[in-house]
Amino acid sequence: MDGEWWIGFSSQLVAERKHITECMKMKQHKWGLILLGLAIFAIAVTFPFWYGKGKTAPPVLSLETPEIAGLADKKCVEDAVFMRANHMKMLQAWRDEAVREGKRVYTANDGRTFEKSLTGSCLQCHSNKEHFCDRCHHYVGAAPSCFDCHIVPAEVKK
Repeated sequence: MDGEWWIGFSSQLVAERKHITECMKMKQHKWGLILLGLAIFAIAVTFPFWYGKGKTAPPVLSLETPEIAGLADKKCVEDAVFMRANHMKMLQAWRDEAVREGKRVYTANDGRTFEKSLTGSCLQCHSNKEHFCDRCHHYVGAAPSCFDCHIVPAEVKK
């Protein structure tokens, strides 16, 4: 009977040892997952800083065009900062308001009024689509659909 006790005790020790070994493997696996998670987090947080490295400088747009030079009042519909950030939202709002609601006049922040029209307002000054529109849109990777419907004035002359 003494031998049976020892066999039961030793098998219990072997089982505990296996359990401890499995727990240690799980802890090692857990640390691997934690380190992987930290690496992914670090990449995600620093992405905006290193993503733009190596890109060319943004295009410099020249407003010295014959159309703008011939204007008495050399002001855009809104100020340049607003237009850079919001021109697409403005054009979409103009389209919806002019086509769906019949509202065809835009009143700027300074009180001036403009026809809500890409070809009737915007392209009167910014007439060279390739040099004014396309350069920035290509730089940022935008593909506006404006000219799916509108005809570029220079293309009519060709």
